[in-house]
Amino acid sequence: MTPQSLLQLTSQKCTTGCPILDRLLYGGIPCDSITEIVAESGSGKTQICLQLSLHAQLPVSHGGLAASSLYLHTEFPFPFRRLHQLCLSFRSSNAHHFPVNDNPCDRIFVQSVHSADHLLEIMSKTDPFIENSKNQVPARLIVIDSIAALFRSDFDNTPVELKRRSSLFFKISSKLKALAKRFNLAVLVTNQVVDLVGPNEGINGLRIGNLGCLHTSGRRVCPALGLAWANCVNSRLFLSRNEEVIREENEKPNGQSCDFVKKKMRKLYVVFAPHLPESSCEFEITREGLFGVER
Repeated sequence: MTPQSLLQLTSQKCTTGCPILDRLLYGGIPCDSITEIVAESGSGKTQICLQLSLHAQLPVSHGGLAASSLYLHTEFPFPFRRLHQLCLSFRSSNAHHFPVNDNPCDRIFVQSVHSADHLLEIMSKTDPFIENSKNQVPARLIVIDSIAALFRSDFDNTPVELKRRSSLFFKISSKLKALAKRFNLAVLVTNQVVDLVGPNEGINGLRIGNLGCLHTSGRRVCPALGLAWANCVNSRLFLSRNEEVIREENEKPNGQSCDFVKKKMRKLYVVFAPHLPESSCEFEITREGLFGVER
């Protein structure tokens, strides 16, 4: 038995709510682990987080965790309107799992976070929060959306500040991993991207994971926060967004130019994970949620 197959057998997963994505991820987002989603703004990071927070409430027999979630948001007003929209679709598809007057949104505990120190303060209070929730619906999913926003402007590019930033990375990840192990939680963290300048691949010239470099919206990018943070997460997924010409329309005589029909192509890639091979799949975002597409 390989280490990969052992992890697949022992780690409980939380369904994403899409069979195609679950198949790519070998069942969903794993517990007792930190999973990171990297993407530029508008690619679907928050969509997955909201969708997972709803589907975590499903019974274990249907891929959920039978649990509530703690959603920590850092950089924008929380998208309550989108959450309620997704909740309507979720309720209609899983009505037999919930009482008539039950609202799944009530099991998503939302907390705004203003700084890395504030995040550590909140996490210090997470143990009693989870322990007290055992009498009701246990909290078994933590979402941080996004981690990069907490480090965007509070640190200067000096050796002392970079050392302090790395120290905070390890404190945060250590606390998250301890919580995940103690309570068998799934932890999902989102991260942003920055443009990659220079001929080298990866971060600071080092290839990390399956992909030499990442591309989205016609740009070469890399995950924010650098190599120190990359060592703090167990798995990294990447969402890309690019335009693709799917056909020509209105072909004109005499060599005149044609009109092209373009489609936005979104893909999810496994950058690295101890239990997943190099793989990817296309997905789309609809009113009902985020779903994989088979071609």
